[in-house]
Amino acid sequence: MFKISVLYKLRNISFAIAALSVTSFSQANDFSNDPNYNNFKMKTMQTYGLSSEQIDLAMNDAKNLPNIISIMNRPGESKPWYEYKTHFMSQGTINRGIQFKNQYADILNRAEQQYGVSQIAILGILGVETGYGANKGNFITRNALATLAFGYPRRADYFQNELGALIAWTYKEGYPTNSIVGSYAGAIGYPQFMPSNIEKFGVDYDGNGHIDLRNSAADAIGSIANYLSKYGWQKNQPVMFPARYTGNNPDSVIAKDLTQPTPYGVIKEMGITPLNPLVKIDDLDLVNVIQLQENYGPVYYITFPNFQVITTYNKSRMYATAVWQLGSEIASQ
Repeated sequence: MFKISVLYKLRNISFAIAALSVTSFSQANDFSNDPNYNNFKMKTMQTYGLSSEQIDLAMNDAKNLPNIISIMNRPGESKPWYEYKTHFMSQGTINRGIQFKNQYADILNRAEQQYGVSQIAILGILGVETGYGANKGNFITRNALATLAFGYPRRADYFQNELGALIAWTYKEGYPTNSIVGSYAGAIGYPQFMPSNIEKFGVDYDGNGHIDLRNSAADAIGSIANYLSKYGWQKNQPVMFPARYTGNNPDSVIAKDLTQPTPYGVIKEMGITPLNPLVKIDDLDLVNVIQLQENYGPVYYITFPNFQVITTYNKSRMYATAVWQLGSEIASQ
């Protein structure tokens, strides 16, 4: 029987896993009999140049986690805004954010200057994603991604691609694939990057020659700034303002697609104006209007292209609003 010897190198510590049976690998995980497993392997081999044996080794003893499917079917974004925001705007999170801001002030300032991205957005994302590192997730990332890749048909292709990216990244960095932990959806580290985004947007911002989003707050700050910059963040431009609506047909003003903004002059004629009369918006500025639900009724915001950039991190409008409001609160203190 053909056998392989695989060398894992974890930073400066090398250890060998030798004389492992390929046949035993292919049967030693909860997904090997799934009809899509071989197709996943072929695509991963072609994309990353890995062998079938390497993929089976990385998947050895992978477990199906049915509770993850349940979580995916009841996302936090299904709650109204007034409930959703309480998870992120707590005083405890704000206090951790202030401490984080003070501790990493120089790095936040450097990222803002280098990438042109407001540190309000960086602070907000770090707070909403992991509470400034307090909750990075405790699911084995390989198991979480595999559960979704083979048990969540609606987005199976996406999660299979992320699982392949995880395996390739761990081989490149010398991490045992089953040593990576993160969120139920496969996101990793302070900024909760999906595996493919680590390779695309990760930055070694502490200068130690290694991108470590799990342990380096500096790398997380630089990587978020790089991500938002690459997605089109506009330096020194607004994100959102609370608005007043005086019309009687909200559906006519609420944006259906944030990538298709409307000149403010048109929106203004439809009854939308800034809640703060001191806020001035040029009629030619391209904006959107979003509506969120407070416990006393609907509220409106005028949003700008930078708001849409935040939604590339998470498409939820509530998410982007929470990011900006949390970051603003922390930056103001």
